[in-house]
Amino acid sequence: MGLSNTMYARLGEIIGLDASIAVTLAAHQAIGLKGIILAGNKEQKARYLPKLASGEHIAAFCLTEPSRSAPWQEVPRGSLPGHLPGVWITNGGMANIFTVFAKTEVVDSDSSVKDKITAFIVERDFGGVTNGKPEDKLGIRGSNTCAVHFENTRVPIENVLGEVGGGFKVAMSTLNSGRFSMGSMVAGLLKKLIEMTAAYACMRKQFNKSLSEFGLIQEKFALMAQKAYVMESMAYLTAGMLDQPGFPDCSIEAAMVKVFSSEGAWQCVSEALQVLGGSGYMRDYPYERLLRDSRILLIFEGTNEILRMYIALTGLQHAGRILTARVNELKRGNVSTVVETIGQKLRDSLGRTVDLGLTGKLGVVHPSVEDSARKLEENAYYFGRTVETLLLRFGKTIVEEQMVLKRVANILINLYGMTAVLSRASRSIRMGIRNHDHEVLLANIFCAEAYYQNLFTLSQLDKYSPENLDEQIKKVSQQVLEKQAYICAHPLERTD
Repeated sequence: MGLSNTMYARLGEIIGLDASIAVTLAAHQAIGLKGIILAGNKEQKARYLPKLASGEHIAAFCLTEPSRSAPWQEVPRGSLPGHLPGVWITNGGMANIFTVFAKTEVVDSDSSVKDKITAFIVERDFGGVTNGKPEDKLGIRGSNTCAVHFENTRVPIENVLGEVGGGFKVAMSTLNSGRFSMGSMVAGLLKKLIEMTAAYACMRKQFNKSLSEFGLIQEKFALMAQKAYVMESMAYLTAGMLDQPGFPDCSIEAAMVKVFSSEGAWQCVSEALQVLGGSGYMRDYPYERLLRDSRILLIFEGTNEILRMYIALTGLQHAGRILTARVNELKRGNVSTVVETIGQKLRDSLGRTVDLGLTGKLGVVHPSVEDSARKLEENAYYFGRTVETLLLRFGKTIVEEQMVLKRVANILINLYGMTAVLSRASRSIRMGIRNHDHEVLLANIFCAEAYYQNLFTLSQLDKYSPENLDEQIKKVSQQVLEKQAYICAHPLERTD
């Protein structure tokens, strides 16, 4: 249909009301055929896209093996052209066209032979393509997930997608381009969830009051509304950037949307079920299904643990280049002059609140959210200083400090969420969009909570902070894993 990324996100809101349909479509549209759009040549696009667009053919994305979610773990080994082993994939039982990734022997620039991942377009009609029975899953049970086997399947050379040995880039580009839509899909689900749950809360009576009159129930609805607003704002901000000319790289933003939205979905569906109490646990209501369906969101398209490492390390890589440039400048120039300049900048920054231009005379944000913008500015300033300290402290070994990287990612996700809601709320006020006062409330609540979360996380990143419990956490886990059991004595155990 030639729709933009923004319109794809908009349709995702509607499709997201049924997780199985959303997953089936996403496996086909967002990843199954996306590699052909991003890396296919003219002949490949002309041959495959028309029937994939019309629905005559269904696509699947074959990257992971059973029990594996990380694309950089073991990938099926094959030859070019040649034999491809089995994988486990969504739409695997009904797909006609498969984007398949396999290790191939590639002659490197130094004439050595290395295993590198190559992407292929494989048709079921090539022969030797079979699939197992549908997997019996916890959730998204209406979608098709099964093992796919390629036995003596001959893949012609013209069906290599992109370059030989360039499959990892194709896989990452495909996954990165599709993750952002999870934000709008989950937001659409939460909007419907709020309607259903609010109707019940207003009708159900306890202690001569409706549930909606109790503070702890009201808190749950504020949480659901806030999460929906933030993930929606992040998703459409990212979609808008993706729609800019030149296919800009928004992989970090898309990853942040995915992490925030998947965890927000799990939390909000659980809270909605809690409003219904015992009734929500029964299959007469849709909540138990929504709970099961939403759990997969934290796992597929890259687990949230892996994506947090990606978000943090990509950002730190950029910061590291800046820091290296400063060090090189120090080495080349007059040491006393450079030190004096750095010292003056440090004194200036310590003597005033950082100004990112959000609250300046140009009025980038509306006065209604100006205090929240100042919170964002302050968080961003101290985050920058902390990142520099971390790089100086750990150097290249920071890639092994996963608990540190998790905290860095959490701050980044909050900063992006704050940016998105401040931008959206300001726009809504200036355009006179209905209920913009409600948007201001949601934006200010989120920014206040994110601000204090960031301050606490920044304190945890301080090596000498009492909040930094990393070594004790590692020690506990090592002892538990060594015994592979809970190792504390039972409270009723006698010491004699």
